[in-house]
Amino acid sequence: MTIKLTPRLTSSLLAAAAFTVLAGASSAMAQSSDKTFALSNNYAGNSWRQAMIKSWEDGTKAAVAAGAAKSADAFTTGENSPTEQAAQVQNLILQGYNAIVLNSASPSALNGAVKEACDAGITVVSFDGVVSEPCAWRVAVDFKKMGVDQIDYLAKRYPNGGNLLEIRGLAGTSVDDQIHAGLAEGVKNHPNFKIVREVQGDWTQTVAQKSVASVLPSLPEIIGVVTQGGDGFGAAQAFEAAGKPLPTIIMGNREDELRWWKQQKDK
Repeated sequence: MTIKLTPRLTSSLLAAAAFTVLAGASSAMAQSSDKTFALSNNYAGNSWRQAMIKSWEDGTKAAVAAGAAKSADAFTTGENSPTEQAAQVQNLILQGYNAIVLNSASPSALNGAVKEACDAGITVVSFDGVVSEPCAWRVAVDFKKMGVDQIDYLAKRYPNGGNLLEIRGLAGTSVDDQIHAGLAEGVKNHPNFKIVREVQGDWTQTVAQKSVASVLPSLPEIIGVVTQGGDGFGAAQAFEAAGKPLPTIIMGNREDELRWWKQQKDK
């Protein structure tokens, strides 16, 4: 079962949506006061993921206090490793959790562990980084459209097109794959644009800044930077530090990105 949501959801709304789906996923979960829930998260290295974990903790703490759940624990793997996260899910099965909410390191590499959980009678809901195993629920955002929309916007602003730099997200995740696919489709629809270089940003300002800075000396003139969120401010810092003119940078909604955008607007 797949439930589709808008790309503009905040971390708190997305985590809340996943927990809501989990609570009503089956009639067996309708009476959940004695049920145990677990969050399996593959990564916590940026502010969005930190906010997501905080949202889970706040929401589930209230649910436990209200008697809607017996417990709701959060677990995060250290290195965005599908193998490590699959082992984590298998441990959650052995620990006897009734339901697992999953932000997955891979759309397919965890399918075996997810199927084991389903076969054990455990309800599994994946969100953000979703899994393709049919037995799991998926709270899915149309991330591909997010990529297409970026190129559509730039096509309106720059009718003659131009070169673009792409900052990618966390390697191997469904989110990164889908946004990248959307950008590729957007460029196909507007062939006067060309993505001349890709760098990894991991949805993190510091990683994006370092990656962009490393390619600036060899980069041809570009008119825009297409991103995945959390990386736009890092790109801006890299251009400013190198003394290069700022291209149009697609920003996310992180606090540092919005603060920098306002500073540019107020100049």
